[in-house]
Amino acid sequence: MPPSAPRHFSMVREFHLADFFTLGNAACGVGAILLAMLYLASGERSYFMTAAALAPAAFIFDVLDGRIARARHQHSALGRELDSLSDVISFGMAPAALAFAAGLQGGWDAAALIYFVCCGVSRLARYNVTAEQMAGDDSGKVKYFEGTPIPTSVVLTGVLAWAAWQGDIGERIWGGVVDLGPWDFHPLALLFIASGSLMISKTLRIPKL
Repeated sequence: MPPSAPRHFSMVREFHLADFFTLGNAACGVGAILLAMLYLASGERSYFMTAAALAPAAFIFDVLDGRIARARHQHSALGRELDSLSDVISFGMAPAALAFAAGLQGGWDAAALIYFVCCGVSRLARYNVTAEQMAGDDSGKVKYFEGTPIPTSVVLTGVLAWAAWQGDIGERIWGGVVDLGPWDFHPLALLFIASGSLMISKTLRIPKL
């Protein structure tokens, strides 16, 4: 056995049960991105719909990992970082990839999607550094979110899935397209701008269930 093998196994031993559910969340996000690319390459709508279906699956994994960690009293810095990285993939990059595949491919659309993902990354980073300050003294559990949690982007994925089901993506995408200077802009991208802005809001406080 190579000398480095024990170190790899020791890392696996550091994982708790909840962490494997977190990785399931990440796997769903990666799968959705790959399926979105397959849709672009083939035009087969089933790829798009399957990619969209992975969003609620990722959400279920995200809910379960937190509940399992609390039930087993296995909170860790590693688990928190895994959760954030997985959320960026499943609820940041995957919805952006689906939106691009659905037809938000203008220059301003790309800027909106980049803004959305950057807001999600910033939201998760802020949560990680302030979680201890926001936690209650008795339970150690965060009582509320500042800004909307990034998993709320499943709503955006649901909108895209419904549009795809109706055949209203690509050139028929809801809201049409507007010529704004050097680039095109699809008004549907405003949903991603609004979602990103709500995530980084410091005035909006949402109780954590």
